Amino acid sequence: MRGEVVVPASKSLTNRLLLLAALADGPSVVVNALESRDSSLMLAGLQRLGARVEHLADGGGTREPAVRITPLPLAAPPAAQAHDASDVQVDCGLAGTVMRFLPAVAALTGHAVHFDGDPEARVRPMGAVLEGLAELGVDVRDPSAPEGAAPTTLPFTVSSPAGLTGGEISIDASGSSQFVSGLLLAAPRMTEGLTLRHSGTSVPSLEHVEMTLTVLEQLGVSVSSPAPYTWRVEPGAIPAFTARVEPDLSNAGPFLCAAAVTGGEVVMRGWPKDSTQIGRRWTQLLTDFGAEVDSVEEPGGETVTLTVRGPERLVTPGTVDGTAELTPTLAALAALCDGETTFTSVAHLRGHETDRIAALVVEIRRLGGAAEETDDGFRVLSPISHGGLVHSYADHRMATFGAVLGLAVDGVEVEDIGCTAKTMPTFPQLWERLVP
Repeated sequence: MRGEVVVPASKSLTNRLLLLAALADGPSVVVNALESRDSSLMLAGLQRLGARVEHLADGGGTREPAVRITPLPLAAPPAAQAHDASDVQVDCGLAGTVMRFLPAVAALTGHAVHFDGDPEARVRPMGAVLEGLAELGVDVRDPSAPEGAAPTTLPFTVSSPAGLTGGEISIDASGSSQFVSGLLLAAPRMTEGLTLRHSGTSVPSLEHVEMTLTVLEQLGVSVSSPAPYTWRVEPGAIPAFTARVEPDLSNAGPFLCAAAVTGGEVVMRGWPKDSTQIGRRWTQLLTDFGAEVDSVEEPGGETVTLTVRGPERLVTPGTVDGTAELTPTLAALAALCDGETTFTSVAHLRGHETDRIAALVVEIRRLGGAAEETDDGFRVLSPISHGGLVHSYADHRMATFGAVLGLAVDGVEVEDIGCTAKTMPTFPQLWERLVP
């Protein structure tokens, strides 16, 4: 198998930039924004909160599609004028960036806003974000829960008629880095800014916090980290901006892994030389599994053409640590290796679109392999031996896990490849083009 692939824009960067455009001091343009269910839900949520969204065929003369956002109003209305929760409702779908990023933005508007989502979203942890907002004086409640019961999942309503003053708070973000990012992104528009301390021992997917800080800094916001697991965002305006979203390096993974498992070659142009995305780790991770990875600098010096060539036989790196959202795709490689592979520091995957650790273990066993859960991850003990139906659990990463396995083992079928629309609606077409 040989081919060239162009992957769509990064979901993580798209939704951060769309949110910050809605908090800027003038209309802003996000070029090459991802078109997916998650990004559509973010745009719909921002519109519900008062932003105006326009889709452009040519963003700033780039000849690329773009989204122009006119900021939402942040003037805090008196309590008597605040909207009723039934008037302002945000559908989070299954998007973690919507359910965890927009509550703080909602509090900035002064309105009461009700959040809910898909049935699968109602089990995803939300406690740290909501506790942080409560510490900042926001009224957070589940209208259907007993009086005084603090919600820890969807659905919930947030209300802060006076907006957000900010200050200093401490939360336990051990469950997701999105808890930190969701509060830091809104912090520039808090009167006193925000100092946020993580009370746990580690933050999973710390790269995503670094991404948040980098994006804020690039847009002119003053940020710092005065101590380990402590972040400070200064108050102030976010100047109107035009920004282009780089390719989604996480979603590039299945295509690059296609070369690895088939002994083929995949070329990907426009790979950023410097990126805050965790997907930048693919170049090293694929090498660890025995693939050959080459890069050639492109004109301008900011991007490279990446070429991945698969080995005759995959090798196990033994231990894979802290790979966050890349883990399901890497688990497909591990499930095709003869040796054992241990995935560590990924316990937070139990709170993603599904319990990914349990799902991966079940699906590997379903196809004749051996795997077991551990406290902070899982082990793949022996490779899969036959085909079968891979359940996707409405989780785009589980669907691509199955797609990669199907390249190496006959008879593998993915239950619902359509769920990849969450972050990559064109995945089925790109996959068919690469793997005829």
